[in-house]
Amino acid sequence: MEMGNFPEFAFHLLEALSLIFAGLLALLIVAIIYMYIVDINQTEQTIRRNYPVIGRLRYKFEHLGEFFRQYFFAQDREELPFNRAQRSWVYRAAKNVDSTIAFGSTRSLDKPGDLLFLNDPFPTLEEEAKEASHVTIGPYADKPFITNSIYNLSGMSFGALSVPAVTALATGAKKAGIWMNTGEGGLSSYHLQSGCDIVFQIGTAKYGVRDNNSQLCDEKLRGVAAHEQVRMFEIKMSQGAKPGKGGILPGEKVNDEIAAIRGIPVGEDSISPNGHPDIRNIDDLLDMIARIRNVTGKPVGFKAVIGTSAWLEELCEKIHTRGIECAPDFITVDSADGGTGAAPQSLMDYMGTPLKRSLPKVINILISYNLKDRIKVICSGKMVNPSDVAAALCMGADFVVSARGFMFALGCIQALQCNKNTCPTGITTHNPKLQKGLIPSNKAERVANFVKNMRKEVGIIAHSCGVVEPRKLNRSHAELINERGIPMPMSDVYPLPQIKPEYRVESHRSPE
Repeated sequence: MEMGNFPEFAFHLLEALSLIFAGLLALLIVAIIYMYIVDINQTEQTIRRNYPVIGRLRYKFEHLGEFFRQYFFAQDREELPFNRAQRSWVYRAAKNVDSTIAFGSTRSLDKPGDLLFLNDPFPTLEEEAKEASHVTIGPYADKPFITNSIYNLSGMSFGALSVPAVTALATGAKKAGIWMNTGEGGLSSYHLQSGCDIVFQIGTAKYGVRDNNSQLCDEKLRGVAAHEQVRMFEIKMSQGAKPGKGGILPGEKVNDEIAAIRGIPVGEDSISPNGHPDIRNIDDLLDMIARIRNVTGKPVGFKAVIGTSAWLEELCEKIHTRGIECAPDFITVDSADGGTGAAPQSLMDYMGTPLKRSLPKVINILISYNLKDRIKVICSGKMVNPSDVAAALCMGADFVVSARGFMFALGCIQALQCNKNTCPTGITTHNPKLQKGLIPSNKAERVANFVKNMRKEVGIIAHSCGVVEPRKLNRSHAELINERGIPMPMSDVYPLPQIKPEYRVESHRSPE
């Protein structure tokens, strides 16, 4: 192009750009007029009717506020359900980068209910430290489960989670040597393909193990148990974020594959009953535990949120009446501050008791009935940092499980979109466009790193308390801050009970 032609070319270019701009402006004006007409005539939203077009910004800002608050406005330890400090530790642990901090703690050290660990003047040296000891679950089952893994994957259903998320979690669980709970959505090929240890959860709808009448099917139970990596079965009585309410999976998430696994119609909401129709009392529960254990040959326990506790004492009394072999092999204590993909706010905010109250109560009841050795205790509920896990071990838990901690390890940003099909990180959506950012091989490494660093730092806490391994932690190693901001020994706040005299001598047979 000659220099003499440049002004003419520029003129034509500007003319074309002007036409494009005018066209876009015209489209914008038409769109605004259309939105104005729609808003002024709709009757569902007052703001849009009174302030057409402009009123729409309120709903957009309300949505964006969920993201802006956690990045620009909330302090490190302000946000709920998980603050930035909690999430940041998980992100660093999952990426296997330096998790140390500088200058001083930003955590308040006088907040009522918070916990402090008591360091020993002679901490455990590195050469004295040991790996967590092995625990046997289900000594009366044909195939007991023996593991030393303290921190494991809690129940998250395939359906609530995407294919890439389940694949990454299963692969990461195998790498880390931990178990993975299926959640109530049934067993998929994505759970099995990594070879990780699996706990199969039986929810109120019996997904994956039910017959055509929605009843528990022994044949399907045997089919699941035939997979060697399925180590245990967990009867889900209730869930932390929604005790008294069944699982909810929106119909937009129920595709062909999920429908086939669950045995439900495609595209319809998957709503589980709020309780087991065939478990209406303690005898029913013990009968169901015995049935599943006899059919599968594997350990069986149940998961429950603790509200009232008299039923636990009745359970223990029934076990002694029937014989120690009939006891559940484990109890998973779920906390009122547990999570879920979808639940009514009234249940999530107000129902059940938090773990700091419920876990010691369950442990103490089992001890008083001389059943703590027989029934292992797993606990769940907002435990994503090493301090949470160590605190649970101090209270008496045998194992800790987490769901949201592993979601953070996958890259969850707490967008609060789990009950929709719009999760921006691809974890809880079945939208292929949103899933493409979640690469299972990469995220599996992060899951394994998260567990590795969790073990390391729980071990650091244990060694600082003067014990050789985490399972040696007990209530003498921690204090709880009271309402006056004064630390009180955990052993005083939750004193250990004496075994009831009538249960001090066990009159039952021992496992062979």
